[in-house]
Amino acid sequence: MILLIITTIAFSLFAVRLVDLQVIKGSDLAAQAINQRIKTQSIPAIRGSILDATGQPMATTVEARDVTADQTLIADPAAVGAALAPILGVDPGILANRLTGTRRYMFIAKGLSPTTWRAIEALRLPGIFSEETQRRIYPGGDLAANVVGFVGADGKGLGGIESSMQTLLAGKAGTQTYERGSGNRIITTSDVTSTASVQGSTVQLTIDRDIQLVAQRQIARQVLSARADSGTVVVLDPKSGHILAMATAPTFDSNTAASSPDNVRGNRAVSEIFEPGSTSKVMTMSAVVDQGAANAGTAFTIPGTLKRGGKVFHDDVAHGTWHLTLAGVLAKSSNLGTILASERIGGKKLNTYLQAFGIGESTDSGLPGESRGMIPDYKDWSPTTFPTLAFGQGLAVTSLQAASVFATIANNGLRVQPRIVKSIISPDGIATPTPTPTAIQVVKPSTAKQILLMLEGVVSKGGTAPKAAIPGYRVGGKTGTAQYVDPRCGCYNGEVVASFIGMAPADNPQLVVAVNLVNPRNGRFGGQIAAPVFKRVMTYALQARSIPPTGKTAPRLLLTAG
Repeated sequence: MILLIITTIAFSLFAVRLVDLQVIKGSDLAAQAINQRIKTQSIPAIRGSILDATGQPMATTVEARDVTADQTLIADPAAVGAALAPILGVDPGILANRLTGTRRYMFIAKGLSPTTWRAIEALRLPGIFSEETQRRIYPGGDLAANVVGFVGADGKGLGGIESSMQTLLAGKAGTQTYERGSGNRIITTSDVTSTASVQGSTVQLTIDRDIQLVAQRQIARQVLSARADSGTVVVLDPKSGHILAMATAPTFDSNTAASSPDNVRGNRAVSEIFEPGSTSKVMTMSAVVDQGAANAGTAFTIPGTLKRGGKVFHDDVAHGTWHLTLAGVLAKSSNLGTILASERIGGKKLNTYLQAFGIGESTDSGLPGESRGMIPDYKDWSPTTFPTLAFGQGLAVTSLQAASVFATIANNGLRVQPRIVKSIISPDGIATPTPTPTAIQVVKPSTAKQILLMLEGVVSKGGTAPKAAIPGYRVGGKTGTAQYVDPRCGCYNGEVVASFIGMAPADNPQLVVAVNLVNPRNGRFGGQIAAPVFKRVMTYALQARSIPPTGKTAPRLLLTAG
């Protein structure tokens, strides 16, 4: 009887438990069991490519594999680690540690090539699986890296066009849900659901990779030779606003961006600002001529010094009284002559022209991290602001803004918004050109033509940049050697930015090239160290774009008066 009673009680308990498990909690437990077997996996969208203007890839996506492990299925982690080590190039002990435990899902390696995964798959190691993914590669390495940018470990853009066009390039990931048994997918299950991924769009840039390559090589060479902190080259088509090249030195390889210093991964040509110095005199002279206050032949008597607002101004070289034409003032880059010329129109009108040239506003080129530059509000001008602005101090520009100023003159006074994106190509191959950039008439065409003639004088033997001359072509341009404002103290510390910006052919400009070198220690003046870079880059670009010499002789403007 006792045994019967105990047995009855035991069976009663089992019955209660069985009812609890199968009836009361049955549906919940079944759901939990299914959830343990069900896996939802993201199906990555193929990231769109980045192309140069000719359709050559600058960034593209290739198939890759992420290798994962189910630790509960690995009986001998040391043996599995030893087998994987030579293929992955990882220490066997490190792999053994990652393979040991009770985790059902553990990353072992990411972004492997399909060939590497096939070598692992051939080992038939229990508990080792793979997932389809993708890997971003940059065929040119450091080619236009500061423009193109790079992606992080999660595949998201972290710099350059990769960042600014992230949404378009990324597309939309899909999902796939399936049932697993003993760590493996059950192929025959009817419970598989999926949402297809949507491929990203392709972004075609205005960059010409061949011109870009030459620009990068030349600025890197000159930064090294001049022992400069950095340098930039910008090549513009003044009529379309297309940025054909934008080179920065030092630079980095987009394929290994994570291992490069932070300070080389940005785009200095649009993010760093500096006082333009004498290259800014082009805007002052344009304003004076456009207002009819002087022309290329107008005579100026220039003393050795000028006192304005309680400050004594002087030129780069000490001199007695000079008698120069306005063309001569520009050719010799006289600060004092520029001040005298600007006083014929006054500060308010000069300020209007500086703003019309785009100083103090973003070019909206499509590049991330672009600075607006800086120009003081007219109401805040001190007695010395006007004269210093006239010859290029007290305002700040980016390399792209400075190039845009000269492109405006090269384009008959019409300022065309610079742009870096040529078109967006949808996944089905339909290309949509970017909208026509905005254009503003800054000065009259007749003014631009007169300034172009004056700029040719700068490249003549009597000017400051004969090293920029290109045999067979008429070339115009302007040198600049501006004091560099140290951002750490907001003061001048003796460092300079040496520049040369020019266009060719000067009688029908097709290209503008701007060169800037920051804090050169071997050489100082733009005509000495920036002009040769201009010459080499411009010479190649003219040939690459099949732009012939005009065959016309440049008219000789008088540089001296009296």
